[in-house]
Amino acid sequence: MKATLYADGGSRGNPGPAASGAVLYDEQGKVLEEIGTFLGVATNNVAEWTALLEGLKAALERGVDDITVRMDSELVVKQLAGTYRVKHPGLIPLHAQAKSLLRRFASYDVKHVPRSANAAADAVVNAVLDAQA
Repeated sequence: MKATLYADGGSRGNPGPAASGAVLYDEQGKVLEEIGTFLGVATNNVAEWTALLEGLKAALERGVDDITVRMDSELVVKQLAGTYRVKHPGLIPLHAQAKSLLRRFASYDVKHVPRSANAAADAVVNAVLDAQA
């Protein structure tokens, strides 16, 4: 089964109240699942990585074996590709977990998209943060 995952994270303050959001779509563009998680106080980067992890887990639970991932976090995309090294100790285990999850798919494609193309995942993040305010 093929699916597309849009993932985003955000914090109000860095660090500050943070949330992750992910939206999983089927091949026809129908929403399969929205995942929003309040993270407490965290950095924006932790929120971005967590959004990816939560989305990948949801995709695997639904039997997705071919995943397309789109994120507006250039940092996460480039760290996954190996273009940028993961130096921050708090991000190293998140990176390792993401790589491990991605290996469970028959195929995957991870690319950076402009923020405007990631509006659905961003809306999930903001809804979670607004609910905590």
